[in-house]
This record gives sequence, C-alpha cells and structure tokens, in this order.
Amino acid sequence: MERTCARAVELGLPSIAFTEHADFGRTILVSGDREDLPGWLAAHTDEHGVVTPPDLDVEGYLASIARCRDLFPGLRILSGVELSEPHWHSRRTAELIDLGGFDRVLGSVHNLRHVDEQTREEHEYDSGDAYRMLDADTVIRNYLAEVEKLATGSDAFHVLAHIDFPVRYWPAGAAPFDPARFEEEYRVALRALAGSGRALEVNTRVPLEPVIVRWWYEEGGRTLTFGSDAHRPEDLADGLREAAAMVETAGFRPGTHPYDLWRR
Repeated sequence: MERTCARAVELGLPSIAFTEHADFGRTILVSGDREDLPGWLAAHTDEHGVVTPPDLDVEGYLASIARCRDLFPGLRILSGVELSEPHWHSRRTAELIDLGGFDRVLGSVHNLRHVDEQTREEHEYDSGDAYRMLDADTVIRNYLAEVEKLATGSDAFHVLAHIDFPVRYWPAGAAPFDPARFEEEYRVALRALAGSGRALEVNTRVPLEPVIVRWWYEEGGRTLTFGSDAHRPEDLADGLREAAAMVETAGFRPGTHPYDLWRR
C-alpha cells in the first residue's frame, strides 16, 4: 500500500482508494488441478475444488490505511471495500460494514449460481470460469441479470464495480465480444442502478466500451467513478486519462476531486 501511495504521488493523483475484496461465498472451480493453481488460490482451495476465501483482516487493513495517511499527508487516501454479491450475504455484509466504517463501498458480481444437472444442487461458480459450462452469450446474460438483482437487492454499496467483469475472460475461440448483442440486458441493469442513485465504475483494466457509458447516461445514470484495479503499484492509473476522455465525450464532467466522482 505504501508503494502504491508513492506511485500516486509520483503520478500527481490527488486521491486514491484502497478497496479490499470481501468475498463471502464458497466457489467451485469448474476444472483445473489444485496443483496448477497460483499459490494464493491453492491455499484456500480444498481437494474438491471448492474455494473458501479468508475473512478480510479489517483491523490490519485499517492500520495500514492509517500508516499511509501519516506517511503521505498530501494525498487523499480513502478506505474501502469491494463486496462480492452482498445481496446474497446481507448479514455478513452488514457486520463487515459496521466494523470497518469504510469511506467507499463497492458492490460487485464475481460469481454466478448454477444448478448442477446431475445432483440438482445449486453452486457458485466464478463468472470467468463459467464459460467452461455455458456458452458465452449465456454467461453474459446471466451475469447482467445478477447485476440487476444486486442493484435492487442491496443498499450496502455506493458504486457498482466492473459491470463488464466477464468480458475479461471472453473465450479466445468465440466471435469478438459485441456489447450491442446484449444492449437490452445492459440497459436493464444500468436502469436499476441509476434508479438507486448510485455510481457506475469505469474500470480501466479492460477498457469499458464507450457505448455502455452512453447507455448509462441515457438510462439516467448521473455519477461515474474510475478504478484501475491495480493489484501492483506500477498498474495504478493505467488507462485513466483515456477513460476520462471517453466519459467526458459521453457528457460527464469531473467533480471536486478529479478522477474521483464525475457527474453529468
């Protein structure tokens, strides 16, 4: 975190938010041997391919935030959390938010629920991994349907993160991803989010399609924020200038803190 703050100062950013992940579900890996997984993932995966994420160390996280604020007094440093499927885990979500007192809370969908055809049991699967079970179009449509449920089913978050998350894992052998094929599904999800008065994140890790930002504007969305999903200091603000220029074309303007909340 300290190296990321130093990078923010080097880049001239006025503010930064550390939104640590909080995952409450147990995810089943569709395929792949445990031995082939990255070390951090293998450590939380059992012999049946079930991933049980560890609890967020809130005390340690907040201590790191406080240390960074002391070291970089000229940088506006926000605490934050990214909640995975908070509409599925309302009790644990509320407990975490009460404990952390976060400045910025993101809501996100990482997992999809799917019924096993043999056992008829419902399980959670990572949406990127779901391409191994379902055709690509179905993954996108199921994902956007879950985003709509998140927007209407939870009031715990301020910003919707990466509405295009499964696009990161779009199958190499499929036809190129075309958001126009899913316009109605995107609009339904965006309309639900706009109606709740919350913000849409433009995540620059995989640049958000400009047409989706235009749909956000047309469906009544008023606020945008940016995230570079920088898990490494050197990735901080990657693609940020280009993303800012893109949303400005769609009609959004910077607020009090540039590259934080933009409004129409």
